[in-house]
Amino acid sequence: MNKKVKLLTLFGFFFTGMAFGQLGEKKEAFTHQDTLRGSLNADRIWWDVIHYSIGVTPDYEAKTIKGKVDIRFRVLSVGRRMQIDLQEPMELTKAYLRNTKLNYTREGNVYYVEIPVGMKLQKGKNETLALGFSGSPRVAKRPPWDGGWIFTKDEKGRPWMSVACQGLGASVWYPCKDHQSDEPDSGANLLITAADTLVCVGNGRLLSKTRFSPGTFTWKWEVKNPINNYNIIPYIGKYVNFTDTLMGEKGKLDLSYWVLDYNLEKAKEQFKQAKLMLRAFEYWMGPYPFYEDSYKLVDAPHLGMEHQSAVAYGNKYLNGYLGRSSSDWGLKWDFIIVHESGHEWFANSITSKDLADMWIHEGFTNYSETLFTDYWYGKQAGDEYNYSTRKSIRNDRPIIGPYGVNKEGSGDMYPKTGNMLHSIRHAMNDDEKFRQMLRFLNKKFYHQTVTAEDIQKVVSDYFGSSVQKIFDQYLRTTQIPVFEYSVSADKSSLSYRYTNCVEGFNLPLVLKTERGVMVLGPESGKWNTKELRPGDLAALNTIEKNYYVTVKESAGNSN
Repeated sequence: MNKKVKLLTLFGFFFTGMAFGQLGEKKEAFTHQDTLRGSLNADRIWWDVIHYSIGVTPDYEAKTIKGKVDIRFRVLSVGRRMQIDLQEPMELTKAYLRNTKLNYTREGNVYYVEIPVGMKLQKGKNETLALGFSGSPRVAKRPPWDGGWIFTKDEKGRPWMSVACQGLGASVWYPCKDHQSDEPDSGANLLITAADTLVCVGNGRLLSKTRFSPGTFTWKWEVKNPINNYNIIPYIGKYVNFTDTLMGEKGKLDLSYWVLDYNLEKAKEQFKQAKLMLRAFEYWMGPYPFYEDSYKLVDAPHLGMEHQSAVAYGNKYLNGYLGRSSSDWGLKWDFIIVHESGHEWFANSITSKDLADMWIHEGFTNYSETLFTDYWYGKQAGDEYNYSTRKSIRNDRPIIGPYGVNKEGSGDMYPKTGNMLHSIRHAMNDDEKFRQMLRFLNKKFYHQTVTAEDIQKVVSDYFGSSVQKIFDQYLRTTQIPVFEYSVSADKSSLSYRYTNCVEGFNLPLVLKTERGVMVLGPESGKWNTKELRPGDLAALNTIEKNYYVTVKESAGNSN
């Protein structure tokens, strides 16, 4: 799905110089395969994915899979070759268009499917490319971080299978157009065939369960909404199901929970938190984005992932992150239920066009943890939780990665972006306005792919001035801004400035004092002076708690 993308502009954006998102960062060396995967090249931009229909049959013992994919696409311009992504060692076994067998060649993880010269494709018309695939997919070593197919056993020694492939890409197991900017406008079907002793769960809603052959069933699942390729995931195991409903902002939302049979009673208790999460997130960010497809939690053979309308759950039915948290507040709720479900708004509904901007997914969702805590336990609790997440910030490299090569930036995209958003919220000093900003983002970019500039513009509009320098500081450098200050001998005036920051860094500091509010507008490298009232100095102690800056008292200034 090209979601209002100006294709030629994007083509130039991704190719011209392979532009980097960070300031002054040394360029990494990337391969031609990286460019093929991460760029919108001539073999990709002429066709727009409308729908995927994916059929898969895994062989648990052999650790192989086979299947077929029908890609319905719209012709945007005349093209004679299609880039289809399928990672080695998986193989494409056939390609047909209009019942005509197509020729194809392979270059690493890419197949080039040739459109016959005599076959006329018409701009604006839909076509269906039918593909076959088979092979031994990459097996995940440490899912979900080191992804691939998962062939494992549950606690009772029974087969349990799934996939985790964010970043690695859906092409690790099925042929597709593996680029985040193009989601299927009309959703996807997933048909999973497995032994009739097992249950197969997919995204969206179950349409049918039919006998495929003696000893096997095919389970057909349907997603009506646009969906990221990496979110289309099968779960195969000894599942049982229970359901609930929630009256949300858009009416009745169906809740469905698929868990291993021996986890049923634990799940009935722990998954009550899903309603708490939905209440908080609909308040802060707007309606759950996929009412048509329902909300689901599914037991997974890994910690968890944001698989759209089928959120993977593996937190062992514990609060916190496997029973741990950087804050006592984080032990009051299940991290995976809250965090991974938060991605339904930021990642699944609002998706970055390029993996370089994964901070849009992870940063806003990291901050959703603070918003959840704030909603149920109060603003001070949210402040304390957010501050506790700084412990994991490494400032090892910029958060925005290089564009056009399928490369994300630093893992700091989680807590550091969350702290940037918290700083912006405190600088706005208007929680209702901040809430309306989040809701507007989810309304304006509902089921769309976006760039960093798209997000920056909306935040700037609500902030009241450009946040470009704030974004540059936190997303494109590893420097922590220093708020440097000195107090006059008679404590009647305050001199202050920003150092260790990009030129023009202009994050205002809004501080609550005994007499109301004190607003400081530090500038990079330039001393400013403010008259102090009794009690104002104490407010400086709150800066580091609410803003991601380092506070340093100076002996004096150069004025």
